[in-house]
Amino acid sequence: MSILDRERTVAGPGFNRWLIPPAALAVHLSIGQVYAFSVFKTSLVKHFDRGLTPIAVIFSIAIVMLGLSAAFGGTWMERNGPRKAMVVSALCFSAGLLIGGLGIATTQLWLLYLGYGVIGGIGLGIGYISPVSTLIKWFPDRPGLATGLAIMGFGGGALIASPVSTQLMGHFDSAYDPTAKGATASGSAVASTFFVLGLAYLVLMLFGAAMVRVPPEAPAGSAAAAKKATAGWGGAQVSAASAIRTPQFFMLWVVLFCNVTAGIGILEQAAPMIQDFFRDGTSSTVTAAAAGGFVGLLSIANMTGRFVWSSTSDVVGRKRIYMLYLGVGAVLYTLLATIGSRSTTVFVVLAAGILTFYGGGFATVPAYLKDLFGTYEVGAIHGRLLTAWSAAGVAGPLIVNTILEANGTPGSLTASAYRPALFVMVGLLVVGFISNLMIRPVEVRHFVSTADGAAPATTQPTTGRV
Repeated sequence: MSILDRERTVAGPGFNRWLIPPAALAVHLSIGQVYAFSVFKTSLVKHFDRGLTPIAVIFSIAIVMLGLSAAFGGTWMERNGPRKAMVVSALCFSAGLLIGGLGIATTQLWLLYLGYGVIGGIGLGIGYISPVSTLIKWFPDRPGLATGLAIMGFGGGALIASPVSTQLMGHFDSAYDPTAKGATASGSAVASTFFVLGLAYLVLMLFGAAMVRVPPEAPAGSAAAAKKATAGWGGAQVSAASAIRTPQFFMLWVVLFCNVTAGIGILEQAAPMIQDFFRDGTSSTVTAAAAGGFVGLLSIANMTGRFVWSSTSDVVGRKRIYMLYLGVGAVLYTLLATIGSRSTTVFVVLAAGILTFYGGGFATVPAYLKDLFGTYEVGAIHGRLLTAWSAAGVAGPLIVNTILEANGTPGSLTASAYRPALFVMVGLLVVGFISNLMIRPVEVRHFVSTADGAAPATTQPTTGRV
């Protein structure tokens, strides 16, 4: 297994750095399947004969474990390299789908919690952070562009997983017609779909692991080393242990939490949400197939936002781009709550706009961290910051599903049942907007220093594009 060691992944002379984004995409497109979970929700509710919340908890567990595994695995990943982390991610994520499928096949909900939620969630977290710091080090000149290229794959995962899952369920259950109103697939069809996805994603993720390389280390003190060890805003180069004690880390945590909670408010409920918004009497005018297409469309918006907005942040700065995500996002949420049910076109346009900001927030945050804390331990810092995603993974579905269940039963809701939850999201975005405005440069006392107290020779002060 020494082929997985960091030393075996160092790029040789003439290696093309543009091969790294495809390697990262192979992993992120796979684990992005979690955003298509809503495609299975209605079928799982019927199969397990449970309410909406016990099924929604599966998604929440996966997101919680994503953040926790990223937080605790960030330093391990920096030490062992991205290839080993990608392999661990592939094994965990694939095992999660296979165990989850077994839980569905045997009607054991706890196995779905353990497999897809806990084990699969660990795979999500390790896989998510594994290429990020490597990309930043390969592309110190355009960190927003580089991380956007990779992280857009996570947002685009549902674009592939949603229609593929729908087709697979139809293949395994001849009675399932996704174009019919209120159609649900059998438990055996959903289980078989989980099995197929688990094996397919294992192959794709291992392919990405085989491709990834880390940049060679330059001699300490050289011009090349100075360029690679890019300092942050005002010359900051901060360790992970020091970063989490700064107010900047806390405020950015709040920013990410608010932005993610608001986005999950739509994503986690996407497929049934569009059906409920356009319910005519006792039935919806939107079919299951159309709802699945809506999930795919949101995936495109999520993916596009991750690349377009994070690349734009290289030009306009991170703080300004987050003002857009949070400020304009609050306006779009308000419009969705008030006029979103007038037509499917209005609903889709507003929801897609919100999801571009949701995706952009994820893709921009590694570059924001680089600007604030430098590249010294940016991967480990990023992992710790993703605990905000864990918290949002609980808060977002809890807020939405609690309010929805107080207003009726799944499958019979209308647009009015969603409005209180949507206005809660508006409030969260306003809190995040204020927190972002308060971010200032990190104080010098938090900077990494040598034994004599001087700044490391490899750091070069830069103003950054905060």
